[in-house]
Amino acid sequence: MIYELTYKTYGERSILIEWPMAIDEHILSDILRFKEKIKNRSIEELVEVRSAYNSLLVVYNYEFLSFNDVVYNLKELYSEINQHSKSKRKQWKIPVCYDDVFGIDLEEMALEKGLTKEAIITLYSKAVYTVYFIGFLPGFMYLGGLDKKLHTPRKATPRLKIDKGAVAIGGEQTGVYPSESPGGWNIIGNSPIDFFNPKNKAPCFVNAGDTITFKPVSLKTYNDIKTLVDAGVYQIESEVIDG
Repeated sequence: MIYELTYKTYGERSILIEWPMAIDEHILSDILRFKEKIKNRSIEELVEVRSAYNSLLVVYNYEFLSFNDVVYNLKELYSEINQHSKSKRKQWKIPVCYDDVFGIDLEEMALEKGLTKEAIITLYSKAVYTVYFIGFLPGFMYLGGLDKKLHTPRKATPRLKIDKGAVAIGGEQTGVYPSESPGGWNIIGNSPIDFFNPKNKAPCFVNAGDTITFKPVSLKTYNDIKTLVDAGVYQIESEVIDG
């Protein structure tokens, strides 16, 4: 599908490209194809290309002489995209412990929704989540695919401290806090995985377009995995899938 895109200046050296306002996997695929096309064709001119739910921000290493010329070139690139091409991506299996010590909002959510805590964990764990983009904090994944039964408004008063690894729900979205941070999302569990490590060649192991499944683990297993993560020897389960 070819989308009707809008192009806007974003400062003196950037172009913001926008798609229809929807959280949609077809739009995500189109964004990622265009992103790759721009990066491959304009590598000497670019500083970076950032993707979000419905947009690409293209940052150049020079100020524009003509906005229209830059947009014309981008439109030409977009017209060349193979809309049926598929890219390789990964599905990651992330361990999560939902013990009461971690799932500090789980009981309140269960009461509000008329569900048991176990039912919430089951609904949450059986879904396959798509990584739309990384943002807010380094390594924070914005995930689509949360079951509608689990949609929960953000808290009216955010907490000043959310633990690293906290698995949380905010509105229609879910994600994992990669570091200690303030936050207003509802905390249902914790993962022992490092989602951002600046010492690694790829500090964040996931990419936009990848998928995530959350695997429930006991508190003992959580602690065992945490020991391996801290020692730098834990291998996250993953498999390559077609995009």
